[in-house]
Amino acid sequence: MKLERFFEKFDLFAEAPDAVTRMREVILWSAFSGVFSPGERNQSMPKEWGINDAPVFFSIPSSWEWKRGCDIFDVIRGVTYKKEHASDAQVEGYFPLLRANNIGNGINFDNLVYVPRENVRDEQFIRLGDILIAMSSGSKKLVGKAAPILTNNFVGSFGAFCGIIRNKSSVLDGMLAQYFQSPQYTLWVTEAGRGIGINNLSKGDLNALPVPIPPPNEQNRIVAKVEELMALCDQLEAQQQERQARHAALVQASLARFTQDPTPDNLQFLFHPSYTISPADLRKTILTLAFQGKLVPQDPNDEPVEDLMARLELEQRQFAAKHQYRLPTVQPVDTGALPFDVPGNWMWCRLNSIFNAITDGDHLPPPKTNSGIAFLTIGNITTGKLFFEGCRFVPESYYKKLAGFRRPIRGDILYTVVGATYGRSALVETDRPFCVQRHIAILKPPQSVAVGFLMLLLRSPLTYKQATGNTTGTAQPTIPLGSLRNFVVPIPPLAEQRRIVAKVDELLALVDELETQLVASRTVAQNLLAALVRELTTTP
Repeated sequence: MKLERFFEKFDLFAEAPDAVTRMREVILWSAFSGVFSPGERNQSMPKEWGINDAPVFFSIPSSWEWKRGCDIFDVIRGVTYKKEHASDAQVEGYFPLLRANNIGNGINFDNLVYVPRENVRDEQFIRLGDILIAMSSGSKKLVGKAAPILTNNFVGSFGAFCGIIRNKSSVLDGMLAQYFQSPQYTLWVTEAGRGIGINNLSKGDLNALPVPIPPPNEQNRIVAKVEELMALCDQLEAQQQERQARHAALVQASLARFTQDPTPDNLQFLFHPSYTISPADLRKTILTLAFQGKLVPQDPNDEPVEDLMARLELEQRQFAAKHQYRLPTVQPVDTGALPFDVPGNWMWCRLNSIFNAITDGDHLPPPKTNSGIAFLTIGNITTGKLFFEGCRFVPESYYKKLAGFRRPIRGDILYTVVGATYGRSALVETDRPFCVQRHIAILKPPQSVAVGFLMLLLRSPLTYKQATGNTTGTAQPTIPLGSLRNFVVPIPPLAEQRRIVAKVDELLALVDELETQLVASRTVAQNLLAALVRELTTTP
């Protein structure tokens, strides 16, 4: 397949991750495996050149030749200096040093360090055409990364963890620079060089580097061809960025349209393959609209929310009396600090006003057994469902000693309050007896509130924001139970709660369906890109 076909099909896989980056890799692979040269690619790298039994990655045309790095370039190690002799600012008699973090897509000249002239040998001053390479780094991905010096304006050197590749042969500087950007070079460093294993690439490794060398007349043509195709990649990348900017504006317009009229039809506008917002963000938007009272219309015939709250208070008292549970004090809601406005027939309240109890598991370490009553930890509920496989167990006698309101039952809601996965909720949908660790809150819903509404409320951005704002500790974030009970939440009439649940279920099901279609579309693009890359990089 000709490389031109790759560009012709770009629109088919433009949405695949790093599509332009992959195109650049294919161009360089093609350049150094002879795709741009006449003749059959039939000359493999000499097997005795392998390091650590590295595989032979590609063949070259018979008119080319293999050479070692030491035959083409010198490797110069960087400047060693004491930290106390360096400066972060330019000082007379000091020269700047480039370091590994200055190597990216080219060389950046930010965050330089300066050292005295006596620390720098003459050969260590950077010249136009040199190639800066990271030879040691704390990051395995950075070791071996290289970029050419394309300016005469930098008068300085480079640090000890770097090296300079300095051409000493008739090979074009541009050809050598392109090779150090090629997938062939990257594969060699990854598979053969010691650098990836121990974060160090030695001078000996680079001296042994196999380099495919075309005849002189072909070098000029290959360098020019690569530059031409890279310029085309630059254009495609600019077009992508422009398109993404336009799509961002379209997303905002479509999102505003959905916010004003959250119907399935308007939801479809947010799922064009080219400018979708992430399904996760869209789910948050739907839940935000739900609790702002914008998802379904209000009905003046609904039972007043004040009557609902009176019923809830009665239920709480009956629950507390039955379980000998002391009701916590309900703090008044500060109406001057509400997060947003809600419809007039709604009410702001504290979270513990709409649950019979908000408690947690036993605070004492439970006895362990190999069987008995399941004891669930945070890991058993973080998916949003109860997961009993591989769980711990406690004796039945321990379980029976727990207060009734500390035993989860069908219809209760569990909520994680400790650790990186705080703020996850799961509905208890089993009659199997079990208990939970103290890192999980147990929320006991009353009969007068729709459980589905409470689940949506606990998963909403409003609740998660309060959970985040009330965490204590750094190594292990914790939501104190008292803080959880006092989250401020909006409550509509019961009938509207049910309408909200039905509407959210409808919209989220559509988001799930559209997300599946979107993933499938992107998978097709990724598979097509991978197939084209394989076709172009497979040696005949």
